[in-house]
Amino acid sequence: MKQLLALLLLLITSHTVFSQKTIRYDLYVGDTMVHYSGKMKHALAINGTIPGPTLHFTEGDTAEIYVHNTLHEETSIHWHGLILPNEEDGVPYLTTQPIKAGQTHKFRFPIVQNGTYWYHSHTMFQEQSGMYGAIVFHKRNAAPEKEEVVLLSDWTDIHPHQVNRMLHNASDWFAIKKGSTQSYAEAVKKGYFGTKVTNEWKRMTAMDVSDVYYERFLTNGQPQAAAPKYKAGDKVRLRVINGSSSTYFWLGYGGGKLTVVANDGAEVEPVEVDRLLVGVSETYDVVVTIPDNKSYEFLATAEDRTNSTSFWLGTGEKVAARHLPKLKYFEGMKMMNDMMRMDGNLDTSGGMAMTNQTMDMNTVMYPEITNPDSSAGDIVTLNYGMLKAPQKTTLPEAPTKVLNFELTGNMNRYVWTINNKTVSETDKILIKKGENVRIILYNNTMMRHPMHLHGHFFRVLNGQGDYSPLKTVLDIMPMETDTIEFAATESGDWFFHCHILYHMMSGMGRVFSYENSPPNPQVPDPVKAYRMLKRDDRMLHLMGQVGLESNGSDGEIMLANTRYRLSAEWRIGLNDRHGYENETHFGRYFGKQQWLLGYVGWDVRYRKMQEEEKNLFGQRNSKDSRQVLHLGVQYTLPMLLVADASLDTDGKLRIQLMREDVPITRRLRFNFMVNTDKEYMAGFRYIFTRNFALSTHYDSDMGFGAGITLSY
Repeated sequence: MKQLLALLLLLITSHTVFSQKTIRYDLYVGDTMVHYSGKMKHALAINGTIPGPTLHFTEGDTAEIYVHNTLHEETSIHWHGLILPNEEDGVPYLTTQPIKAGQTHKFRFPIVQNGTYWYHSHTMFQEQSGMYGAIVFHKRNAAPEKEEVVLLSDWTDIHPHQVNRMLHNASDWFAIKKGSTQSYAEAVKKGYFGTKVTNEWKRMTAMDVSDVYYERFLTNGQPQAAAPKYKAGDKVRLRVINGSSSTYFWLGYGGGKLTVVANDGAEVEPVEVDRLLVGVSETYDVVVTIPDNKSYEFLATAEDRTNSTSFWLGTGEKVAARHLPKLKYFEGMKMMNDMMRMDGNLDTSGGMAMTNQTMDMNTVMYPEITNPDSSAGDIVTLNYGMLKAPQKTTLPEAPTKVLNFELTGNMNRYVWTINNKTVSETDKILIKKGENVRIILYNNTMMRHPMHLHGHFFRVLNGQGDYSPLKTVLDIMPMETDTIEFAATESGDWFFHCHILYHMMSGMGRVFSYENSPPNPQVPDPVKAYRMLKRDDRMLHLMGQVGLESNGSDGEIMLANTRYRLSAEWRIGLNDRHGYENETHFGRYFGKQQWLLGYVGWDVRYRKMQEEEKNLFGQRNSKDSRQVLHLGVQYTLPMLLVADASLDTDGKLRIQLMREDVPITRRLRFNFMVNTDKEYMAGFRYIFTRNFALSTHYDSDMGFGAGITLSY
């Protein structure tokens, strides 16, 4: 009997060892061209396709992945949501060496989990250009099931570096393209003039739910994808991955309900809903039923509802999902006014405990819910409070380190921070192996933020007690306070950041670093490597515009980053009476809202004058010939007016009030300036394209002028 048991044990062990295989993939990163919008545009592909190939493994396998970089620049691959050795995580300079041009990097790690995950570049903005793909980890010895990968993404024809630059330079071209400008004319037309005034009185720009205009939204690399093989009665597991750079998607199904069975790769108790909003980088496994021998639409609609992408299941007559109507932006603006205090912080005095998506403030903008004549009925929308783990997820007994993170930032300068500091302005957060880490997050911005932790699952404390769900991404809505916790079981450095690509690159993140970790062979000089990581949110953003008018030319050029700005303005007339002038400033922004700018600069002017002029303080106005240094401050007032006070080396004081880009209509902008030197200017600009506008203005020194404005 003993020999028989030993033989059986040997056979089982041998079978287990034999069945645990090493699975190899070769991924070739290269340039390609696409025409998603009808225009040929440059993109990045993996093995010649966007998205890259879906990588399949079975729990217990070993992954061996060779990434071959055929680009003329460095690249990287991060394995999103995977539990793996620190040096395999794929964040360049933090955990893994960047893959230089022409080089090949080998990743090797055991598969210790199952579920739906994905991979993407973590280098600059390469993810936006097409560098992403799906990963599926199958359970060992699991019964076969019908399943499909549904990888959602967004595409812009504008180079992502340009997108980032435009966001930082407060361009409203994306709002014009999306029809979300909320100008004064639109406010008057819809009866929201008072709401618009209140909005600007509180120093806020127009309401929006996303930052970028996208030409296309894609399912598995196409605007429309299909799986016609399914028949009536089939149940299909859809492995939904939001692989977008900055787009949330509403999910709905033309064949009925969605049954959510997993989130971020971790199983949950099945919950049936009509729809759900999948955050950037989240994954959901949902089961749908094919009711009849027809083709049913699984619809993913961008949160701003500018467009959508579809996945059709089955064959025959098409059955569409419920398409979502346009947002009621001015209702959202009114809500935003009520939430925001004059100091730029959200108003929590009402005592509402907002957490885990249970109170979506944006419902005021949803016509399908707020319209009493809507046929939508009672729409069941998923929130985190509905998610429950099938097994207990309680952490081991251990000391707990508590961290409080306030998500901060502002749209005007497109700065996104934690506790008002970017990654480059902070040190790593030290944690100890064996302790538990609890993070209390409060979102003090008007944007949702999908916060992603590398290399760990965390518990979301959502009222489910011991069965709190496990996740790797937390979507936190404005004004919410959410709590997550994880067991510190790894070693090395791990990134925690907002997964909206342009927020992460602006600095919204932190690095957790395990104390006394062994050296990472991929990061031989950790100090230098961390400096390289900090470069991302220290990038300089260039902006310039030049006007060519009938009475001369004016223009501005500006170079800025998170805290600092170097700018130069000039005007050149056609004759001595009009003259010329140039002001150059170098300054730093202060405060969480960055309403205050202190600067130093110089002022050079010449204009042939008939008689001496004095400013409002009785001082001689030296516009005829002036070369001075000056010290000054700018402060953003209510109504987005900018007050400027400066004192020059001749002892002269100047106070100026100005505003640019007052939105009269969707494309028409008004601007003005007046100061104590008795100078004034007012003008209009009509925007045709993101780089071209017609302009007209009256200037106290140069008179009336009309022409064109070219912007960069």
